[in-house]
Amino acid sequence: MNDHADQQLPAVSSGSAGYPQGMLARALLTSLTHGDAVTRRRAADRVDRWRAVLAGMADGRISVGSRTPVADLPAWVTPEVVRGGFATSAASAEGPLLPYEQEAARLAGVPAERRALFAYFLTEPGLRRLYELLDGGRYEVALPEEAALLTVAWLVRAGDTAGAVRLVDVLEPFAGRLRFTPRPAALPAPSAAAVHRRTVGEAAASLAHRRPNAAIETQREALAVWQPFGDELLAHWLETAVDGRVGDTAPDRAWHARGGVLLDRYRELAAAHPHCSKHRSPKENLGILRGALEEAVAGRALDPRRLGLLRHAVESMVRRRGLPGSVRHTDLRGRQAAQARRPSHHALAQLVLRRLSGLEQTTGTADVAPLVADVTADEARRTGLPAGAPVPAAVRQVVAGALSAPIGTLVERGVVPSAEVLAELVPQLVAAAGADAYRDAALRTLAAANYRAFRNRRSLLLLRLAGQVRIEELPWVRAVSGYRADEEGRGPALTALRELGELAVQAFPGTLLPNPLVRELGVLARQAETGAPFVDELAADIFEGAFTSKFLSAALVAADLLDGTLYERYYGIDYPALRALAAAEAGEGSGRDGSPARPPRTATSPGFAQLCARRAAEAAADHDAGASAGGHPQGSGGWSVAGNGMVVEQAQILTTHNLATLVGRVGIRPEPGWDDLALRCFATVCRLTVRVHANPRPLSTIKDAAYAWRQMVFHLSLCDPAAQARVIDALPAEAARHPGHVRARLAPALAGLRQAAAGGTADAGDGRRFLGWTTRPHWLRPDPRA
Repeated sequence: MNDHADQQLPAVSSGSAGYPQGMLARALLTSLTHGDAVTRRRAADRVDRWRAVLAGMADGRISVGSRTPVADLPAWVTPEVVRGGFATSAASAEGPLLPYEQEAARLAGVPAERRALFAYFLTEPGLRRLYELLDGGRYEVALPEEAALLTVAWLVRAGDTAGAVRLVDVLEPFAGRLRFTPRPAALPAPSAAAVHRRTVGEAAASLAHRRPNAAIETQREALAVWQPFGDELLAHWLETAVDGRVGDTAPDRAWHARGGVLLDRYRELAAAHPHCSKHRSPKENLGILRGALEEAVAGRALDPRRLGLLRHAVESMVRRRGLPGSVRHTDLRGRQAAQARRPSHHALAQLVLRRLSGLEQTTGTADVAPLVADVTADEARRTGLPAGAPVPAAVRQVVAGALSAPIGTLVERGVVPSAEVLAELVPQLVAAAGADAYRDAALRTLAAANYRAFRNRRSLLLLRLAGQVRIEELPWVRAVSGYRADEEGRGPALTALRELGELAVQAFPGTLLPNPLVRELGVLARQAETGAPFVDELAADIFEGAFTSKFLSAALVAADLLDGTLYERYYGIDYPALRALAAAEAGEGSGRDGSPARPPRTATSPGFAQLCARRAAEAAADHDAGASAGGHPQGSGGWSVAGNGMVVEQAQILTTHNLATLVGRVGIRPEPGWDDLALRCFATVCRLTVRVHANPRPLSTIKDAAYAWRQMVFHLSLCDPAAQARVIDALPAEAARHPGHVRARLAPALAGLRQAAAGGTADAGDGRRFLGWTTRPHWLRPDPRA
């Protein structure tokens, strides 16, 4: 989520309860009607939380859009937040005592109350227990509040009694309500050098929840049980055949007796194998043969209709598969039996689950290969699975998530498939980099644990450019801020920032950096003191028409990097005018030499917002020059999400959405080079354009394709002239590798790119500037070949 708001409805800004009421209705419906009991219980919990949101909004305890949304909770308290960034009236660290708190109270000999536990940990015995946790590192911090008492203990041991007392004074009013007690752990926190998407225990739980595939089990039962039994029935009836016609001879008593045995077996098989039901149908061949046999064994003559059905069933079975025992029939049944003997995915998942059970459950694992190896001979003897059977890909993928390795290795192996997943893992690395600024080892461990917990804090819905609470605002972080040796932390932070930036750009070149990842990059930039301005992706549906001054600062960084390049020409950017705008907002005169201006001093940049709105209106006018339709461009009257999106997109164009900051301020140099990244971006554009065809709602796909296109233009702008020309010449061939409509749809964008590369403008003649947002029907949507 960005620093301004979550992706919610604009009506929220006026305090509307429409969204929470809608979510309450959905949760209530699920809690009453869903077929799964666990899902119903989860939905019932959501019902309680949404009711708390609505009750708080009604009585004024909750202020939607504020960074302190709950009236009696300061900003540093972790609020309970539901979907959309709405706070309930509760804190995440309140509620009934957890089992570990109850155990701590029992060992301390105090009442099982939070205030009593808080007071105990301020005594000598309690502090000694906290010292043991600090020194051993065997604790977990699930919520930031759980680091508070450990910080008090560290301050006392460091001789900073005054700092400890000040911190206790801040915490004490909430001692009876919030959970400040740290939770013990069996193992110390793992090294940040290796990260994992899920723990071994989480991977095991995922496998344990898997159930046999009903369709596969039904097919397996049909092949292994009912088809062989049907062959027996068929052979039994063929004993009555004359010249291939069954029922032409009267069967003897022995035939009837064997028929009775077959019917007894049928009833046993039907009771033991419930998956397949076709054998019960009187219209299926097996049902016809069985029904006729029941009549015959009961001593009743077959009526003409049943006899006709019997003969037709027998003839069709023989015609399709051959006589039982024939070469054709035997070969078919052999192949089907081999297929039925293959172990099910569920059985192999259970085997892997047993392998996982012998590992530490609370961490990842350094080697997943033995866990997903083929079935061994010993395992075959113990489980009945065939030796050498491979573990299916779906099971291997679950286990791969528990691989603990450097983050670059996880990206390389496909364990991290997207920038969004990368953002989930990055806090582990950023926590370690930030903690390096503390000289004391115990304080480093505590700071890293606190940071990881803080990054699990859900973002609030914020309005009027309010910013999310930063970790520096937590009282226990402020209390030890004087013990940071920031000069020692700058180097590791810069290294981590550069490596992470290169990894994200290199691994996912056609994807916008997601806001959680941008947030971590911003933390590292502050720790490294680079002055690098990282900006968030803003939600168009609640965009309020204003930008913080950080956006203008980022645009100035882009101007320094891209002045005179293809990017400037393609997007029609006037960088001297941008510098003049920055100079004016900074209170300076703009120099004739066009030298870069200082970033603005104000919190917002009205001039930047006006520039983006003006460019959006110009883009709408350019669109009208090539096509006619209705709508309201932002800045020419009429509110719309698409109009907001056009303005936000222009801000992304001017700032390059952090790419210029990473290159110009951080100094990333991804391998194998800018030309390779540009080609990969265009491949992403083509893949997304494929999905536009016959898509009734293609606009989000078009928007993503335009974002990938913009990143391609950025990378092209950093190529030397020869490499740039080579890549542009190669783009039509890449487009031709996809369905024909892709090249036709992208032809105007490619023409505009060639024109800009030749020194002209992108939107002249047959060329089009490829933008994602529009208030009119997008030119990429219709098939140009139609």
